[in-house]
Amino acid sequence: MPQKNFMDKLLNDIDRMMRHLEIMEIIEKEGPIGIIKLSEKTKLPPHKVRYSLRVLENNNLVRPSANGAVVTENAKDFMKELHTRIEELRRKINTIADNFLPR
Repeated sequence: MPQKNFMDKLLNDIDRMMRHLEIMEIIEKEGPIGIIKLSEKTKLPPHKVRYSLRVLENNNLVRPSANGAVVTENAKDFMKELHTRIEELRRKINTIADNFLPR
């Protein structure tokens, strides 16, 4: 199997970020919610849901409760900032496109 290049790694990171955001959004709307229910809703295997929950918890965006995961106050601030951060990414991608893509 060929080694992944830096573009493949970037695309995988973006896919993983999208998964984390999807899970956080479900938790915000339906929490508290457990791994099995998240797995059913996202059609993701439980190990991927568990990984996303760990990442979100390590970033203080969700926390466990007796009834399942719930969002933290930090999650609300994070979501407010998300639009700004995505616009920053768009500007950088556009700069790459403008400077490095063949015309």
